Amino acid sequence: MVSEGAAVSGTRAVPERAKAALEALDASPPTPDRLRRLLEQALVFAAASFAGVYAPGDDPARLCLAESAGLPRTLYGLRDTYPADGTSPVARAHREGRPCRLGPEDLAGGPEARRAPAAGFSVTALPLGPPGGGCLLAVSERPGGFGDTDRACLELIAGAVAVPTRATPAAGADRSAPDAFALATDTGRIEVGDEILGLFGTARDEFDGRVETLLGRTVPEDLPALMSVVEADHMSIGDRELEFRVLQPAGPPRWLRLRGRLLPAGEGRPPRLVGTVADASTLRSDVTDVARVQRLAAALATAGTVKDVGRAVVAALREPLRADRIALAELENERLVVTVLDPPEPEAWPELWRGEWRTEWPDAPVRAMPTLATALRESRARIWPAGSTLEPALAEVGPGGLAVLPLPAGSRMAGACLIGWDRPHDFGPDERALLTACAGLTGQALVRAHAFDAEHELVGMLQRTLLPRRLPRLPGAVAVARYLPATAGLEVGGDWYDVIPLADNHVALVIGDVQGHNAGAATLMGQMRTALRAYAAEGHPPDVVVAHANRLLLDMESDLFATCVYVDVDMEQGTAWCVRAGHPQPVLRHPDGSAEIVHAEGGPPLGVLVQAEYPITPLRLRPGTVIALTTDGLVESAGTDLDTGMDRLARELAAADPGHLGLVADALLAGAHRGDDVALLVMRYDGMAVRPLRESWTVWRVPEAVRHARRFTRRTLRAWGVPRDTLDAALLVVSELVTNALVHTGGPVRLDLSLVGHRLRLAVADSSPRSPVQPAGIGWEATGGRGILLVEAVSAAWGTIPVSGGKQVWADLVPGG
Repeated sequence: MVSEGAAVSGTRAVPERAKAALEALDASPPTPDRLRRLLEQALVFAAASFAGVYAPGDDPARLCLAESAGLPRTLYGLRDTYPADGTSPVARAHREGRPCRLGPEDLAGGPEARRAPAAGFSVTALPLGPPGGGCLLAVSERPGGFGDTDRACLELIAGAVAVPTRATPAAGADRSAPDAFALATDTGRIEVGDEILGLFGTARDEFDGRVETLLGRTVPEDLPALMSVVEADHMSIGDRELEFRVLQPAGPPRWLRLRGRLLPAGEGRPPRLVGTVADASTLRSDVTDVARVQRLAAALATAGTVKDVGRAVVAALREPLRADRIALAELENERLVVTVLDPPEPEAWPELWRGEWRTEWPDAPVRAMPTLATALRESRARIWPAGSTLEPALAEVGPGGLAVLPLPAGSRMAGACLIGWDRPHDFGPDERALLTACAGLTGQALVRAHAFDAEHELVGMLQRTLLPRRLPRLPGAVAVARYLPATAGLEVGGDWYDVIPLADNHVALVIGDVQGHNAGAATLMGQMRTALRAYAAEGHPPDVVVAHANRLLLDMESDLFATCVYVDVDMEQGTAWCVRAGHPQPVLRHPDGSAEIVHAEGGPPLGVLVQAEYPITPLRLRPGTVIALTTDGLVESAGTDLDTGMDRLARELAAADPGHLGLVADALLAGAHRGDDVALLVMRYDGMAVRPLRESWTVWRVPEAVRHARRFTRRTLRAWGVPRDTLDAALLVVSELVTNALVHTGGPVRLDLSLVGHRLRLAVADSSPRSPVQPAGIGWEATGGRGILLVEAVSAAWGTIPVSGGKQVWADLVPGG
């Protein structure tokens, strides 16, 4: 086994390599970006996260940031200017002419720590020459800060920096240069060189001086990143560079590289963005170009997930290193969990990975690979050339050479990156420097992305908990539902759907949307779904259900409102009643293939008006009719108005095959705009194969009421052909239930009879919500309480359900049972 230390004769070789790089830079022709290229060496040889030069400006009492490289300075709370007589490390190194170092414990209570999103970093300020000549400021995120070797490299770089006598704050490009520009961020007016106009394909006499004219030539996919640079409130970008594409009259787009800095506003002068634009294809692209580290830092700064981090690392390392495979793994409880494999095909990786580990996402204890465990324990990059003796799990990853990069993140180890070559590979010092610089950046990004993924999974779990796990089986219909969360952001949405089975073969279809995307909206969504289900189960008509939900939301005194559609479908008759509260209309697909947007009169959203009215719109459903309910995320977006989106939904529903309802739902979601949550509920009404026989009787409160009810029951059941023994049992049940309702309740009483197949249901509804209580025991002298016991004895099942403020007591009889 050969480590990097053995191959390079220890860390003492690092200052020599830094010195050689600085000498090579001095020997090259002078360029406007010499200072920046000097600072880039601090990123490579001293593993700095940020490096900047501060020098006296027009006002000698202030030190201004002249140039910087690395991660954005705002991550560490650093300023563009500092008072020369202040107590900051910048001012002290400038005045005293000696280094100033502060660790995390020294920075904990300082203003930089209070302004910094990052934590646990160290800063070192080195004077540039004698006192009063400015300073070099470097930031390290590694535990313990800069070591002796790192500080030696920083001293070499500080000695090579030639600071002008007077520096301007965050100096940008010379506007007289042909490749330079200066943009006034308040007006959008831009002064631009002829060379840049040529890169954009615009002649000088045709250019109107507006930045929008140049932005219009940009490839649309790259425009958001470019706009984030030219916006006035953007952070200083002197420490990063941006590559983007512009459209050409013929051929593929051209890659351009922008480097610039936002200058703060001065007296009578607005903020300005100044910099240069160059043809990226003419710039160096080998591994010695430190810009690759810059691009990786920029990509990792915006990486939201672990997969994003993996893609950025693969893009930064595989091509310049000409590697055959790269694996990125997280360290979780002494186990390595591989999150990125490139190439992803299983056959490209060792047989052991496919046999003993899980094929798609391999994981194994670190102790199973002692070589890898040693690299992680020593926390430094290790390289093994071709022919090195390694355990099989690692040897087959890189038979021509293997590099293992531990990925540190503060005081812990985040994971490891494995890079393998099939043919013998010669590891040059530039490659080693690139690997070392990338390791620290990747470790920090991996920790951030893991936290992002964990939060995203928590949000998804919360959303799944609030929505139905599965839809119920419906008599005479099939229903499917889909939910798509927004792809932007982590916040849970307020869209919901529900399918509620009701009495007498009725089904309620509900879909709704609570305003906002946060935990409050999700919580309110769960409450509204539960409330609508409870009101529906009580037997209220659709308009009353929605009105009750509106009053509940108002009583909750929430700042949010909700929209919904509630459709009560009678599966026996093929009729439906629709109530709409500020929500998009339902869409019907008729059996002949035509589609119709239901123009249902609606009321205001829930939680807006106290005295809101919600009218009912009747619908007719023939067998084969499909009804689709959706939230506005499917039919409305920034580029599509609601009417256009509804027309598109109707056309797509008409073109779908209703025989495969799941495929219908998937097809409707195919073109969904993912900027908002989308809920979709689709039901196909087929009609019931066997319709129940039903009859009802209003029981009059007269002395002979029970006899009238028995006569109605006998006449009806004889007409239905119910056997004599079942008829006698039914008369006994009716007598007991009607008597209980008349004796123990007030108000109207209704007797309902229904026969479904061979099951007879007898039900008595009254206005009292109190359910009958079955007595635990009855003595011989008791005069009441035996009715419910008789009902239980002769029926197959019995129970109670709420109905419109009252209850219904029912009993089922099975002839011959």
